Amino acid sequence: MARRKPANTHGLAVVDKPAGVTSHDVVGMLRRRFGERQVGHAGTLDPDATGVLLVGVGRCTRLLRFLTDLGKTYSGQVVFGSTTDSLDSTGVVTATFDMHGLAEQAVRSAVAEHLVGAILQIPPMVSAVKIDGRRLHELAREGVEVERAPRPVSVYRFDIEPHRTDGVTDPLVYDIEVHCSKGTYIRTLADDLGRLCGGGAHLRGLRRLAVGSFTAGEAASPDDVELLTLPQAVRDYPHVTVSAEVAALVRNGRVLDRFDGDGPWALLDPGGDLLAMYEAFGDALAKPAVVVSG
Repeated sequence: MARRKPANTHGLAVVDKPAGVTSHDVVGMLRRRFGERQVGHAGTLDPDATGVLLVGVGRCTRLLRFLTDLGKTYSGQVVFGSTTDSLDSTGVVTATFDMHGLAEQAVRSAVAEHLVGAILQIPPMVSAVKIDGRRLHELAREGVEVERAPRPVSVYRFDIEPHRTDGVTDPLVYDIEVHCSKGTYIRTLADDLGRLCGGGAHLRGLRRLAVGSFTAGEAASPDDVELLTLPQAVRDYPHVTVSAEVAALVRNGRVLDRFDGDGPWALLDPGGDLLAMYEAFGDALAKPAVVVSG
């Protein structure tokens, strides 16, 4: 079997994903644009969602798990009065509720008391979570629903305001902005909020505003995005510049004395190039998680 040609282009694309395309579609766009097969993304966005999608090219694909671990910030709208089979506005309505008497304070109290902090979520059937080797959204398309175990997630901030159009408030629609841990489903938060308020709700207009420090303000379309360097790709982690002697040890995957803080750490050579990502190994040592420079 012929060996795959090594990648020549390496870096991170901060893409502003448009609506109507999948995250995998964006990966395909960047494969063609940069002429590289080694391309992957850090965290799926739904086809109708927009916003920040981090895409690694070349050796940057080896860093994607560190980017997936970063917190996320989203905006969207919770629409009270109906539930859907997808928990968002793309699905089929499954139930309707008369919620015109819903008070704003009741909504705020439900969020503050039940949907902020460390919580448990049941992944939606339209998610990419795998159960017995099958992705839930594949089963959902076949009309199959399976039992899903609740998963722990963290919601650090859940801002909510009545939605206004041309100065008129819609009592059944609320604008939200959520800062949360990886693995949090905003559509599930919307569905849970509807139930907590005595009826039902679904999500619409989901947009990912940020992944870690990577924001929509610096994102660009797949056709226009430029690649950040590997050190810039892991800018949310502490950078440690090592000597040429230590750099040689890092390239060989040596365990080192632990650095300041909890890690992970991005190790740079004297010229500023990324060598590796190291993680804590016991109380006194650090071991290589990924070596990107051979």
